[in-house]
Amino acid sequence: MIKANERQLLHKYLLLELAVKSLQVDYCRLEQFKMKTVFLPMMDSLLKDLRQEYFHLKGELAQKRIRVVGWQLVDEYFSDVQVATAGNDVVLRYANQALKSQVEKLLMHHIHVALK
Repeated sequence: MIKANERQLLHKYLLLELAVKSLQVDYCRLEQFKMKTVFLPMMDSLLKDLRQEYFHLKGELAQKRIRVVGWQLVDEYFSDVQVATAGNDVVLRYANQALKSQVEKLLMHHIHVALK
């Protein structure tokens, strides 16, 4: 069973994973920009920060013997995340639109902090 504080860590980990994957896809498109010399260093810095936080949380979850086994798209609205814990395996259902909004919010926060 996943405790409330572990579930929060897991949720943040999932958001970071989605953010990194999304930015990696967008990075290829960014290389086509005329002003790529301006944007690529910003994207590199953002990706570096997100990856660092992602791997830190992954290690913290590993210490608690929690790991994400896989994602499965249920339909266009929901996804299931399979999580292995020390006690048993759990399937968590997430609304895709809510995840997208939360990833956008996370990215906006990181960009805002980086610009200060």
